[in-house]
Amino acid sequence: MSTSSLLTIGQASAQSGVSAKMIRHYEELGLVTSARTAAGYRLYNSQQLQQLAFIRKARDLGFSSHRIKELLLLWQNPARPSREVKQLANQHLAEISAKIDQLQQMQLLLQQLADACDGNDAPHCAILAALQQDKQ
Repeated sequence: MSTSSLLTIGQASAQSGVSAKMIRHYEELGLVTSARTAAGYRLYNSQQLQQLAFIRKARDLGFSSHRIKELLLLWQNPARPSREVKQLANQHLAEISAKIDQLQQMQLLLQQLADACDGNDAPHCAILAALQQDKQ
């Protein structure tokens, strides 16, 4: 591939929607690679731009770096069984559901504490009292 068809990290960032800092981070994790100039500047081709866009979309869905690596390997394997992809997605959905349950419990508890706090000029606050309780 000629150097003219390669993009700098800034250009790759602009086209993929992934910050240069995150591109470097994804390289450190082994999710994407780059060519290097003699001066050490990173260069990216169209395939790597597609990978960056894939990674960005997977991150938008909340996939971890480890799972993104698995998804990338499956995506790059034309002989992949789709059941493996679906299994990863279903595992992630279960984790999201668990997080939602945890957040809803946090919301309920915080709402109860906020309701119990008078919110006036008095120093007593049910929220602070609950946070200071030692639950051993």
